[in-house]
Amino acid sequence: MQSAHIDDFFAFLRFPSISAQPAHSKDMRNCAEWLSTKLRNIGFSASLCDTLGHPIVLARLDAATPNSPTLLIYGHYDVQPVDPLELWESQPFEPTVKDGFVFARGATDNKGQILSHILGVQEWIEKRDALPVNIIFLIEGEEEVGSPNLAPFLREHRAELACDAIVVSDTGMVDIGCPTLTYGLRGIAAMEIHLSGPAMDLHSGIYGGAVANPVTELCRLVASLHDQQGRVAVEGFYNGVRPLQDWERSSWAGLPFNEEKIASVTKVPTLWGETGYSALERIWSRPTAEVNGIYGGYQGDGSKTVLPAQACAKLTFRLVPDQEPEKIQECVRKHFERICPPSVSMRIEMGHTGMPYLMEPDGTLGKLAIAALKKAFPSKEPALVREGGSVPIVADFKTILGAETLLLGLALPGCQIHSPNENFSLENLYNGIAINQAIIEEMKTMPKKS
Repeated sequence: MQSAHIDDFFAFLRFPSISAQPAHSKDMRNCAEWLSTKLRNIGFSASLCDTLGHPIVLARLDAATPNSPTLLIYGHYDVQPVDPLELWESQPFEPTVKDGFVFARGATDNKGQILSHILGVQEWIEKRDALPVNIIFLIEGEEEVGSPNLAPFLREHRAELACDAIVVSDTGMVDIGCPTLTYGLRGIAAMEIHLSGPAMDLHSGIYGGAVANPVTELCRLVASLHDQQGRVAVEGFYNGVRPLQDWERSSWAGLPFNEEKIASVTKVPTLWGETGYSALERIWSRPTAEVNGIYGGYQGDGSKTVLPAQACAKLTFRLVPDQEPEKIQECVRKHFERICPPSVSMRIEMGHTGMPYLMEPDGTLGKLAIAALKKAFPSKEPALVREGGSVPIVADFKTILGAETLLLGLALPGCQIHSPNENFSLENLYNGIAINQAIIEEMKTMPKKS
C-alpha cells in the first residue's frame, strides 16, 4: 500500500501546475483531471468545475447513515513558479527522495498535504468500508495567485458545500513529530508602487545631480515604512490590532520552534524585528510590512551608467485581527503620497487582499481537533499556534459557508515552500493519513448543524 501511495504522490508532483504562468494552462487542467479521476476511483462523485481561471475539483461521498455530519476538506493543486531554477539540486518536477524527504515543487505546498487526506479517506474505505461522515473535497487551482474565483464559487454553490467543519492542511508543524493546531492566520494586503522620472533613461554623468533618480527616491519611500525599533511607521497602521493574550505568550515560549531554530532554518546572521516581542510573537501575532521585489535601471552584467526613468516596488502587508486590508492599503497610500517628492511621479496599484482569521482553540471544534491530534500522535501533546502566512479563503469559508476551519498542517520548518528545493517528509504523508482518519473518527458523533 505504501508503494502505491508514493506512486500517486510522484504522479501528482510531476504535473508542472504553475497557476501564475499561462504557458502551463494545459498542465493545470491535466493535473485537475488526474485528481478528479483519483477521487472517482476511490468512490467519490467528482467533477471539474470551470471558472474564469483554472478549474476547481469538487468531489463528494456521503455516509451510509442519513443526517450524518459533513466534513469539507480544502486544498490546492497549483504551485509556485520554480525560479531560480539553477538553485535546485534536482529537477523541480521530477520527485527525488533524499533521507526520507521528497524534493519537488509543490511537495509540501500543497500536494503532499492534500494527498494525505485523499489517501486517508481511501484507506478508511478499503479497511472499514462505509464512511461515518459525509466528505466533500474542494481542491482549487488558483491559491498561489490569490484565489480570485473561489469566493464567487462558494457563493454560487453554497447549498451543496454546506458543512459542519472544514479541514485545511496548508500550514505547518512546529517540529517533526509535533502535532500542531493552527488557530489563527495573518491576513494580507498587496500593492505596487511605481515611480517615474525622466521620459527615458538618461546618462548619469550628464544629467546626474540635476534630475531626480526614481530608484533612489523609491528606496527612500520604502525605507520610510519602518522606524528604528522595527515598527511600521505608517500612521493608523496599528489601529485595531488585537493584543496577544498571556496564555499565548507563555505557551509559545515553550515550543521547540524557538529563535535559535528560526535562525538555523533561515541561516541569517541574527534575527530582526519589532522591539518588545519574541520572534514567534512577531511572526504570529504582529502585523508587518515587507518588500517582495524592487527593481529599476540596468540589471545586466557589468556597468551601464544610466539614470533610470522608472522604478517599482512590490509590497505586502501581513495583518492580524482586527485589521482590515483595504484600510491598511489606504493608510499606506496616504503615507506615500505625503512624503513622495515632487521630482518624481508616483502611481500606486492595489493588489489582492485577505482577512486575518482567528478561532477559539478551546471551543467545540478546537477540542475536536486536539482530540484527533492526540489520537494520531498518542505520545505528543499538540502545539497550539498561529501562522504567519495567509490563507485568505479561510475567512471566506467562515463568512460564506458559516463554518470554522481546522488548520492541521504538515509542513516542517525546513520545507522551503516557495523556494528552490521544496521538500516534504514521507513520514508526514502517513501522519496526514492518520490525522485524517482521526478527524473522521471524532466527527462521527458530532451533531449535524441544523
